[in-house]
Amino acid sequence: MAAVLRSGFWALVVLVSTSSQSSFERQLSVQLNPGWTTTSPPPGGDLLHVRAFGDNDTLHYLFCSQGAPTLLLIHTNSSSSTVQVDWPLFLARNTSGSLKVEPESSILHSTAVVFSRLLEYDDVNDTADPTSDLFPPYELQNFTWSRLNLTGDSARLCGAASSSSSGVLCLQLSVFKTDGRGQTWPRLLHTANSSQLEVWIDGLLPRATRSRFLLELQAVGGAYPLSRVEVHRSIDDEYTPSIFKASHWVSAANGSSDVRSFVQWKPVAYRRSDPALEEATPCSHSEPRWQSGETTAAASGLVQAFDSDLDTFGLNVSFGLAGEPFYNSTKFLSWTVLVGVGSPPVDSFSPLVVAIMAVGLGTPVVLLLLGGLWVCLSKKAADSTTAYEPIN
Repeated sequence: MAAVLRSGFWALVVLVSTSSQSSFERQLSVQLNPGWTTTSPPPGGDLLHVRAFGDNDTLHYLFCSQGAPTLLLIHTNSSSSTVQVDWPLFLARNTSGSLKVEPESSILHSTAVVFSRLLEYDDVNDTADPTSDLFPPYELQNFTWSRLNLTGDSARLCGAASSSSSGVLCLQLSVFKTDGRGQTWPRLLHTANSSQLEVWIDGLLPRATRSRFLLELQAVGGAYPLSRVEVHRSIDDEYTPSIFKASHWVSAANGSSDVRSFVQWKPVAYRRSDPALEEATPCSHSEPRWQSGETTAAASGLVQAFDSDLDTFGLNVSFGLAGEPFYNSTKFLSWTVLVGVGSPPVDSFSPLVVAIMAVGLGTPVVLLLLGGLWVCLSKKAADSTTAYEPIN
């Protein structure tokens, strides 16, 4: 019986694993500074273009450090759509239309996420309330940014503030061909329709002994901007221990539940570069608020180049809650976010957990049935062998 249960367990694992795999895959092409013809890099920062195309559509990921770091995602209904850059106008940063997608009629949706400011405050009373004691913000458009460092389908960008003598803020973009999951915590689930940005602060000198930080994000969209955050709860923390929520910053058509694009994260950051459970710190977000599109375009060269006349919403992500260690304890913070089109991926139990639950719940039932069958057979056998005295 034990052998049967073991074989059944592994058969169930293989079955669930096979059924959970996706066959959808995109092809990726990576180009740094597309259309730039001189040997020296463009002044003011790089422009990365990752083209992820399927059978009948394309996702254009554009990641730029001209001004505030920005990720622009454009979804088209053509597998052959291209991006064209007018570099003189792009570098001038005073007009829209210097970055275009051809054919323009193929564009289904576009969303840009701008990492605009890093805010620091002195949490004297350990309340994690950032409404007061804010220091002058770090305007990320004024950071000195490195050249983009490309590794496969990932790109890393690091910058430093001129007002700080040490420390960096880095962003790493990863684009995916297929469904999968991040290798390090928070191990976000991704699809072929999403990208991942990891943001971290390393060694930035705090301006107080009880410093905490907030990161300001601005989302720029067309007809359907990212205007609301939905918090989804789960009973499973298998991939991100102690975290049972995920925040979805989404856009949707008016009166429709269909999500056009999203920014997704789990409410957790980490105080060390090699995340461990004891170094996890909760984070929270403010409600999205309308922002001036002109101000955002002035801060982001990529938004200005594509379209500056778009609706913009912004929010803050605050790291650390009352009672949690302050930034000074490690002088490091990392946070991970997904940006994609369609509905955000939703965590479910892994095949192994499903198999264990099935065996754990099914084994008692099987044993009960086998036990009842054995009792019935034993009773029948005993009845058939009973001898009776004849009655005269």
